Order: sequence, then structure tokens, then C-alpha cells
Amino acid sequence: MDALGRSARQAAQRLAMSDGDLRDRALRASSAALRERTTDILAANAIDMSAAQERDLSVAMLDRLMLDTARVEGMAAGLVSIAELPDPLGKVTAEWQRPNGLQIQRVAVPLGVIGIIYESRPNVTADAAGLCIKSGNAVILRGGSESFHSSHAIYSCLVDGLSSAGLPPTSVQMVPTTDRAAVGYLLSSMGEWLDVVVPRGGKSLIKRVQDEARVPVIGHLEGICHVYLHEAADTTIAKDVTLNAKMRRTGICGAAETLLVDRKVAEHLLPPVLAALRDAGCEIRGDDVVAGIFPAAIPATAEDWGTEYLDAILSVRVVDGIEQAIQHIAEHGSGHTECIVTTDDDAANRFFRGVDSAILLQNASTQFADGGEFGMGAEIGIATGRIHARGPVGAEQLTSYKYVVRGSGQVRP
Repeated sequence: MDALGRSARQAAQRLAMSDGDLRDRALRASSAALRERTTDILAANAIDMSAAQERDLSVAMLDRLMLDTARVEGMAAGLVSIAELPDPLGKVTAEWQRPNGLQIQRVAVPLGVIGIIYESRPNVTADAAGLCIKSGNAVILRGGSESFHSSHAIYSCLVDGLSSAGLPPTSVQMVPTTDRAAVGYLLSSMGEWLDVVVPRGGKSLIKRVQDEARVPVIGHLEGICHVYLHEAADTTIAKDVTLNAKMRRTGICGAAETLLVDRKVAEHLLPPVLAALRDAGCEIRGDDVVAGIFPAAIPATAEDWGTEYLDAILSVRVVDGIEQAIQHIAEHGSGHTECIVTTDDDAANRFFRGVDSAILLQNASTQFADGGEFGMGAEIGIATGRIHARGPVGAEQLTSYKYVVRGSGQVRP
């Protein structure tokens, strides 16, 4: 592990000084390698999928793990999209001149060495490494045991891309063992080499990282996302947005887990919205008012409001207006993503001011909580903290800054 860290630190120094065109060339070469080796990647994924099915992993986990030709192409296209982004390094984010003539600039620089720990999604290997290369950071990847073969097949394409561009192949490294002790060592004993850790996975993994890490952590613990149907919600939009937010992909962190409905329009909105969800195979867990309007609903418990289901289950509550909706989200949300459905822009602005989450939407599915959908090319994850990055973590969010001061002989009295 220390050898990985030492190599990463050396590679980070070279990456920080590298030309942006060179890093983009490495990304495009990696993309080409993914396309050329699609058959090999799918064969490796078949090994992982077979083992996962024998372990009886959940449907959501299997969906995250599974690769097909379209998903490999998506990874390859994602690397090209990252390459096409503006170079985040060297960008002057602020500049000013002092009365004494000093010229001061704030300039974007890499974070350094990033450790990324993730579970079943092998596509994170390409997305995370691509964003780190773009932003001039070296990265140590530790994928989950269930995606071991898939991730290593993808990793080999990235190494070849770096080498072909003349960049250090150790700019991207993978922990070569599934031993959980490696994670503990990375978190607790590699502060000399690591500058930040990014966890991407389930609640238990992220909690462990947050509890044990001795370096800063960027990430989120849970995605308890809400859709609030305001009294001025359009019925069609309410139905379409809620259905997509819950059912497009139930196992992602941007999937809606709770639906809040204004009491004034509950009898009007709930029947068509909940019928569409039921017909799509979603289980409805509602409060007493919801059950009275939609008898198929199962009674919700207090635990439902704070549960990230990652499944075709939705908790539904009727609230007395926007203030109670905001309060419910403050008490039960995880600071990830929330949506208000309304044609009243003043109400939306009140919602935006009152809700303290990383991503807020009006009349759009919570499943847009994604760096690619934000035009970032890809993302390492969603950050819900308030220091450094917040929301989708793309290449720009993987930079820090330094101050460059130019003078003409000034001395301080």
C-alpha cells in the first residue's frame, strides 16, 4: 500500500505540471482501448456477475454491477466527454490589484493524490480515473470485491492510455487485493500519500470511510431524496416527474424515496400519481390521509421517512403547505437532492431558499442529480458536505487553488 502511495505522489507531481492537451490525449487513448477490448471487459464482467448471483446479491446491486455493450460504450464516450471539457488547471478564478501595486491571482491547482473507494459499479473505475486525469490528480482506486475482474479489465485500458500519451502509468493505480484490511490501511495509515478520499457506495461503506479516514472525505452518506407536489403543481408534470424520479432506476442515489403532497391538492393529485407508480410496480407506503385517498397504500411507519430504499418503494405524506414540506425535509432528508413540482415560481424560490440540500430542482426528476446530466462529462459522486465540493463532483471540483502574487519590489513596512 505504501508503494502505491509513493508512486502516486511521484505521478501527481508530473501530472500537475503536464499540459492539458497531453492529459486529453491519454483520455482519448483510454476511450479507444475500452472500445477495442469490449469483449474482454464483458467476459470479465460475466465472471463477476456469476459470483454475485451465487452470493444472492440484491437486484439493485446486480444492476449496478452489470455491464453490456451499451454501458461499455457509455464509459468510452464519457472519457471523450471529459477530454472535451475545458482544462480546469491554471484557470484564474479571481484577480485584483492592491493599492501598493501587488497583482494577486487565485489559480486552480490539483488536489494531489485522491483515494477512491467504491463498491459494485465497475464504470466508476473509468469515470473516476478519467476525472482525476483531467484535473491533474493521481488516483488510487479500491473497487469492491464483487466488481474485481470488471474493474481490473477497465483499469488496464486506462494504464495503456496514460502510457501512450507519455504520462506516468502510475497516475492511476488499483489496490490489487480484495482484502478489507487494505481499506483500513488506506484510510488510517496513508496520510503521507493521500490528500483526500472519496467513497462511493452503500451506507455502511461510506460510514466506515467517514469514521476511519485520517484525511478529508468528499461524499454523501445517503440519498434520501424528496419530491414535493405543491398546490400549484401541474397534474401531468407531477405524474411524469414523480414516476421517473422513483422508477427510472430505483437503485441510484438520486432516486426519490419520499413524496410530499400539499393537502389542498392531495385528493386531486394523489390518485393519478400513485396509480401510475403502482402500475409500474412500486409499493406505496402512506400516512393516514394517503391511505384514505389511495386504499392500496400500506401504512407508513416513522422509520419510512428516513429510509433510503434503493428499491421500488415510496413513502408518501400529505403536508400542510410548503413550510411543512421544508421542515419535513430538514428533519428526514440527507442533504442530497430535492424537487418541487409547481407552476408558481415564487413558491419554487421559497423552496430553494428554505431547503439546504446540495441539488434542488423545479419540475424535473431527481434522477438528473448526475454530473453527466449537468454537463460535467462525468462525476465521481455527489457531495453533501458544505466544505469544498458540493453536489456533483466533476473535474473542476477536484481542484483547489493557490495565490500567485506579482510585485515590482514592494516590501512591507
